[in-house]
Amino acid sequence: MAVKSGNASPAERASDLRGRIEDANYRYHVLDDPAISDAEYDLLLRELKMLEEQHPELATPDSPTQRVGGAPSSDFTPYRHDVPMLSLANAFDEDDLRAFGARVAKLAGKTPAYVCELKIDGLAISLRYENGVLVSAGTRGDGSVGEDVTPNVRAIRAIPRRLSDAAPARLDVRGEAYLSRSEFAALNGAREARALTPFANPRNAAAGGLRQKDPRLTAERRLSFFGYATGAFDDADALPRTQFELLAYFQILGVPVNPHATRCASLDDVLAFCREWEEARETLDYEIDGIVIKVDDLELQARLGYAGKDPRWAIAFKFRAQEARTKLLKIDVNVSRSGKLNPFAVLDPVAIGGVTVRMATLHNEADIVRKDIRESDTVIVHRAGDVIPYVVGPVLELRPKKTRVYKIPAKCPVCGSPVDHPEDDVFSYCTNAACPAQVRERIRHYASRGAMDIEGVGDVLAGALVDARLCRDVADLYDLTVERLASLPRMAEKSARNVVSAIEGSKSRGLARVLVALGIRYVGGQNASLLAGEFGTVEAVMEASEERLAAVAGIGPQIAESVAFFFRQKPNRAIVARLDATGVALTAPRTPKVVAGPLAGKTFVLTGTLPDWTREEAAGYIVAAGGKVVSGVSKKTDYVVAGDEAGSKLIKAQSLGIAILDEAGLRALLNA
Repeated sequence: MAVKSGNASPAERASDLRGRIEDANYRYHVLDDPAISDAEYDLLLRELKMLEEQHPELATPDSPTQRVGGAPSSDFTPYRHDVPMLSLANAFDEDDLRAFGARVAKLAGKTPAYVCELKIDGLAISLRYENGVLVSAGTRGDGSVGEDVTPNVRAIRAIPRRLSDAAPARLDVRGEAYLSRSEFAALNGAREARALTPFANPRNAAAGGLRQKDPRLTAERRLSFFGYATGAFDDADALPRTQFELLAYFQILGVPVNPHATRCASLDDVLAFCREWEEARETLDYEIDGIVIKVDDLELQARLGYAGKDPRWAIAFKFRAQEARTKLLKIDVNVSRSGKLNPFAVLDPVAIGGVTVRMATLHNEADIVRKDIRESDTVIVHRAGDVIPYVVGPVLELRPKKTRVYKIPAKCPVCGSPVDHPEDDVFSYCTNAACPAQVRERIRHYASRGAMDIEGVGDVLAGALVDARLCRDVADLYDLTVERLASLPRMAEKSARNVVSAIEGSKSRGLARVLVALGIRYVGGQNASLLAGEFGTVEAVMEASEERLAAVAGIGPQIAESVAFFFRQKPNRAIVARLDATGVALTAPRTPKVVAGPLAGKTFVLTGTLPDWTREEAAGYIVAAGGKVVSGVSKKTDYVVAGDEAGSKLIKAQSLGIAILDEAGLRALLNA
C-alpha cells in the first residue's frame, strides 16, 4: 500500500518510495514490462533523493539513489563489468541544466566544452573486444553485474564482429541497442498478421529481442546499435583525449555512432541543441527521450569523478512529456500473467508526439477513484518518456451528465472466477490457478527454483506448452511424455527426457514447496513452511478456517485471508486433487509443539540474506525455541534479524528502536 507523504513520517515515506522504485526497476530492467512512465519514475527518484539529503540518517547503501537499473535476470549467465556501467543524473529544465554547468565550472576551475548526444531509448550494453575480435557482451544489469548476451549480440548485424587494425589489445565499447521506428512498425505488422499481441514500444521490443534464448530470434528483430563510451581498455595512449574525438575513433574502428553528436563551447549552445532536438525528435527513425551532455575533455572527466552513482561530468536532459485531450470511450480490464487486473482506457484516437494513441494505462482502481476518472469523460493523456501513455485526469468542466463512478469487476473478465481485492493492496487479483490468462506464468512459477525446482521448465518452455495446448494448468505437467515434449519446436528427444525426469523428481518436494508453487498470494517459503509444519497435510490446510489459519505463529490475518480465499475456489481445489492423483507429495512432518524455550514469548522478523542459514531454516529454529516469526515490523516486534541487502524492514525497525540482530546474534540467543 502506498504511503501518502502528507501523513507519513520521513522514514515511512522513504521506505514507501524505495519499494515503489525497486518494483519499477525490476519491471523495467528485468521484465521489460514497465508499470509507470519515465516521468513518474523520475519524480519518485527525485523525491527520495531530496528526502535522503534532508535526513541523512535515512540514506542506506542499498537505496535506489545509490544503484543503477535493476538486478540482472536469473535466466542468463552473470556478466561482470570490469568498470561499472553507471547511469546519469537528470535535468528536467533549464534551471537544472545551468545548475549542472555551474557545478562543473566550479570543480574544474573553468567553463569546459561539452559534447551533446541524442539519448537513444534502447538497452545499454557493453561489448568486449580482444585483439579487435568481439569475444563477449553483457547488459547493464545493476551496473556491476549484468546478463551475458554474447550469442544474441553476435546476431545483431549493426555490431561489428571484428574491429579495424587500429583497435587496442582490449577494449570495452559501451552503447545502446535499439529498434528503429520503421523496423518496429514492420515487426508489429507481422505480429498482428499472425494474431499476436503487438509490442508496446520499440524499447520493449529491443530489450525482449536481446534477451531471447535463441539468437536466431534476436536476428529477426533487426536491432541497431550506437556506441558512445568505453569501459575497460588497454593501451590508454592510443585512445583519443576528448569525447568528440572518441566518437570519431569508434567510426575508424568500425563501430557505428550517432551522427548528430555536437561539440558545444558553452551552456547556451547546449540549451539551443536541446531545444532544437526536442522539436525535431519526430523526424528521426528511432526514439529519443532527451539529450546526454558530457564534458568533452576525457582527462577532466576522470578528475571530476563521481557523486554516488552519478558522474559529475555528465547529465541527461529529459524532454518534456507530451500531452493531448481526447474522449475516454470505455474503461476496460486485462488480466496479467500474474493474475493482476489492470484497468486501461480505450480512447478516441489522438495524435501525441507523432504517434496515434488509442489506449492508455489507468494504473489501478484506487488511482481511478482518486483522480475521479469516468467513462465518457474528456481526459488529458500524457505520453511521458515515449513509453506508456497514461491518463492524467479528467477535464471536469467538460464532463457529461449522469456519468458513473468506476468499479473494478467483481469477477475475472477472462475466466469468470471471483476477484480478490486485498485490503492493503491497490490491485485486484484473479486467484484461479487455472485462469487461461495466467497459465504460462503459473507454470513457470511452479517449476522455479524456490518452488518445485523443475530443471528445464522456464518461461520459453512454459509458453510453448500453453501454445501447444499441452498444459491447461500446472497439474498437466505430470501428464507430459517424452513424445509430447519432443513434438515441440526446438525440443530434442534427449532434452525432452531430461524434462520428464525432472518433473517426476519434483513429486517428492513436499507440502511446503507445493504451497509455494501454487502461487498463493503472500505465501513464500517461510510462510509455507509454517503452514506445512502446523497442519501436516494439504487437506488440513484447505479445510482450516480463516481464524484457525491466522492463529498459526507467524501467519496472521492477511496471509490467512489469502490462503482461505485461494482454497475456496473450486478450480484450485481441483488442481490439488489432480496433483494428489499423480503422486505429488502433499504432506509434511508436523512441527513439535514447544511449551517453553529460550525464545518463548518473543516475536521476530527476518529480512535480508543470512550468511549460513536460509530464512526458512532460521524461522524453524526460532519457532522450535518457542519464538514467533512474523512478516511485518511493528511496535510489538522484539527482534529483527537482518542479513545482507536488508531493506525497508530494517529501516522501520531502526526508526522504532527495535533490537537488530545478525545471524551470530540469533545463534547466541538460541544457545542461551
